[in-house]
Amino acid sequence: MYEKLPKKDSMSHERHLHKYDEISTQPKPHAHLEHHVHMVEEFKKKFWISLILTIPILLLSPMIQSLIGIQIRFTGDIYLLFFLSSIIYLYGGLPFIKGMINELRKKNPGMMTLIAVAITTAYAYSSIVVFGLPGKVFFWELATLIDIMLLGHWIEMRSVLGASKALEEMVKLMPSEAHLLMEDGSTIDVPIEKVKPGDRVLVKPGEKIPVDGIVIQGHTTVDESMLTGESKPVEKGEEDTVIGGSINNEGSIIVEVQKTGAETYLSQVIELVREAQQTCSKTQDLANRAAFWLTIIALGGGTVTVLTWVLIGKDIAFALERAVTVMVIACPHALGLAIPLAVAVSTSLAAKNGLLIRERSAFERARNLQAVVFDKTGTLTEGRFGVTDIIPLSSKDENEVLSLAASLELRSEHPIALGIVKKAQERNLSLKEVTDFKAITGRGIEGEVEGKIVKVVSPSYLKEINIEVDDGRVEKVFKQGKTVVFVLENNQVIGAIALADIVRKESREAIKKLKEMGLKCMMLTGDNKYVAKWVAEELGLDDYFAEVLPHEKATAIRKIQERGLIVAMVGDGINDAPALAQADIGIAIGAGTDVAIETADIILVRNDSRDVVAIIGLAKATYKKMIQNLLWATGYNALAIPLAAGILYGVGILLTPAIGAVLMSLSTLIVSINARLLSLG
Repeated sequence: MYEKLPKKDSMSHERHLHKYDEISTQPKPHAHLEHHVHMVEEFKKKFWISLILTIPILLLSPMIQSLIGIQIRFTGDIYLLFFLSSIIYLYGGLPFIKGMINELRKKNPGMMTLIAVAITTAYAYSSIVVFGLPGKVFFWELATLIDIMLLGHWIEMRSVLGASKALEEMVKLMPSEAHLLMEDGSTIDVPIEKVKPGDRVLVKPGEKIPVDGIVIQGHTTVDESMLTGESKPVEKGEEDTVIGGSINNEGSIIVEVQKTGAETYLSQVIELVREAQQTCSKTQDLANRAAFWLTIIALGGGTVTVLTWVLIGKDIAFALERAVTVMVIACPHALGLAIPLAVAVSTSLAAKNGLLIRERSAFERARNLQAVVFDKTGTLTEGRFGVTDIIPLSSKDENEVLSLAASLELRSEHPIALGIVKKAQERNLSLKEVTDFKAITGRGIEGEVEGKIVKVVSPSYLKEINIEVDDGRVEKVFKQGKTVVFVLENNQVIGAIALADIVRKESREAIKKLKEMGLKCMMLTGDNKYVAKWVAEELGLDDYFAEVLPHEKATAIRKIQERGLIVAMVGDGINDAPALAQADIGIAIGAGTDVAIETADIILVRNDSRDVVAIIGLAKATYKKMIQNLLWATGYNALAIPLAAGILYGVGILLTPAIGAVLMSLSTLIVSINARLLSLG
């Protein structure tokens, strides 16, 4: 039924997620995620403390006092300004200084380097001015720059936090205890870690199967939909294999343990999810690319500015002030907010519309999607059995056949029974009184209705009593992979009822819109090829893959990616988790399992596949806003840096720090307003 998943080579590229020394049924300490959570809280704390300290710095700054028309002067005020600014620089600026050191070690200067250079230059120059060098201090620019950058990075880190809780969510699927069968026939509850191969465990109706093993006694049906994608319950009898984490339905069974812990199928799927997550590529952040070039421009521009003014005869104080102005303006507040603000607005907008973005880089990639691969059960379909065909095989009409079947099935909790009863209710059929009701073990049910023996049975029961049904309509539904039950009255077949996983109405609209956008639409399912073919034809899909187990789903996604396509996977079950992690964008249906949700980059709360269309549209709109913001932020630099360096000094135009601050604020305001104009469309 299943095979051991192949081990993959270890990957050096790591993401922000949990590390497991080995897969077991209990979660290990998650130091890496805890560290990331701590970092988010640290940025939050630093932002608020720095913001509070900025208020007195603004009030004590001569430039701000002149702008707002007040004057606050007292003995030692400049030293208090220096002291408060030193706290902000050393406390609030420390993450950027550390970030710069890390980027320089990797020989890849980016946003952290640019921020660190700007704040260090402003702080060092202003401190020298406090202690004697003629010039102006940049303390208020330093403080507000650190505040804005802390806010931007806090927003950014929050948007990518939660890279994956999938592993422990998957671990939770395994029960913590098992009913260990003793030699005298009694059972004792023991921790799952104590169970070993060769032991025998009792699994009661409604319980999760705790181990991988073989049924040695009993007969039941098992819900494996969360593990394999098989939509209908799978019958299990002696010698059949069962998978740990699947749900035992109506019968008690005794299972001989074959695999536990790291060897179980579910644990190997967990390992596959971990590896797929670690190997997911991350797009380089646009702002970092802009920051790299601005760092080069700032350092080069500052150096050239100093040398130029000294060479043409200006004093060192004037030259340094020009250089510092260049360095500060080279790191505008707008650039620090250009990406995080657009992300924050789009994330909030999406959340209000039932679209939860968990992974920013994947969301950015959604604009370039070329193929969307859907899980079937619970995603394109409702994940429940419904009646699709009622085939009368006697003088009775459809409603009479359905009414008799529903009268018996009303007493059963089997998914097929629920589907038949629901259909009868939809048609407002009156049900008949049933007496002498009993189950035909593993084959169906029977009872007496108005003096006649009525049975609802499986095709295998007809074979046992040597009854053949030769009807083209029945053959057709069989070929479509639908589940068929027969209704007998006094051992005469009076009709057949076909059931299948019901296709969602909204799925048709979603597929149509995606294809209009030029995307290929495909389906991966653990269901049989006949059911898959029927659903694919119903929806007009471009391709489908049937009878695919979890590790095969991840492989299928990888093969689609190897065609050069950017792929999104949409699913809701544990069986989808490896594929969600492998895909360029993983999209989970919110009504699905915690595992699918925690593995995905985007969550659709409403369980509506049309929201896939909405999220792609939002990704494209968000990217446009990011580009617009970056063009404005960097365009501002193209104008401000030469003016700050004094390129037009000869004609009487010199960009003072005050004017630079106004332009900087205006640039930030424009970026903020532009981000707020984002709409779901």
